[in-house]
Amino acid sequence: MTFDPVNDPRLASGDPGVRRIAVLDIADAEDDGDIPVLVTTLLQDAAASVRAEAARALGGWSHPLAVDALAQSLLDADADVRASAAAAIAQLKDPAAGECLLPWALHDDPGVRAAALRGLKELRIPAAAAPARAALGHRDAGVRREAVGVLGWLKVADALPAIARLVTADPDAEVRRVAAGALGMSVEDGHAVVLPALLAALCDPQWPIREEAATTLAKLSPPQARDALLAAMRDDAWQVRLRAARALGRLRDPAALPALVEALAHCMGNLRKEAAIALGEIGAAEAWPALELAASDPDPEVRKTSRLALSRLASGAAASAA
Repeated sequence: MTFDPVNDPRLASGDPGVRRIAVLDIADAEDDGDIPVLVTTLLQDAAASVRAEAARALGGWSHPLAVDALAQSLLDADADVRASAAAAIAQLKDPAAGECLLPWALHDDPGVRAAALRGLKELRIPAAAAPARAALGHRDAGVRREAVGVLGWLKVADALPAIARLVTADPDAEVRRVAAGALGMSVEDGHAVVLPALLAALCDPQWPIREEAATTLAKLSPPQARDALLAAMRDDAWQVRLRAARALGRLRDPAALPALVEALAHCMGNLRKEAAIALGEIGAAEAWPALELAASDPDPEVRKTSRLALSRLASGAAASAA
């Protein structure tokens, strides 16, 4: 028997559990013609559990009807329905859905605005830059965080000064962290505002911000960051040291050798591994004894990366002698 969602009596059942199963079957059918049924269920069903299931089901479609219904459900009275709608919006992949989301990215409700911006980030449509810029100074930290994400993914270079200010001045730690990551879109002529913000972030009281700053510096590899990154190799958080080691390796500056050799003896295997990789990238013969010792490290990943680093050193020496 062919499943007919429009006429399925389960959708009219007085039992929310039965209606929810019907919604699951509709979702499994993956028929665009069923979208109006799901929309009606999402917006009108009396049971929050059924509405939430309809929101999850609509996450697979970028049809304007589905997108608009999900956006409306960001104002649902039930928190689970709002969360399901927000998650569904974040799953949208068709850029055409962005046109439906744009008006919601300027909504007065912070939760609605943040969810719309989160969906727009994944869609990467240029028109999303305007509402994202407008949201950088919003009173709600969640809205500011999503706005930074949109601008970062779109690589909106003229937003760099505003994002750099958030890195150093925003009261919310997660906004500062996301902003530090977004500065990775910088181009050379943007370093004037980006580099001071990232160097300041390396001293942030919260270690995840320091870690993110070191990660971004590894992407940009500005030579002027060397001394700050060397200082970060003494950070209390090994996660920050790991990212600093990565950045120093990409700078290929022999001045980093002592700090990286010292990191080869750290108790955390991931940091020892990163230090070995960095020493291989720098390629200085002075690192040979430490890497040779690390090639017998109890951690197999450290042994592997140390041997690869030794191979790079040997290749570099052979090339220089040729």
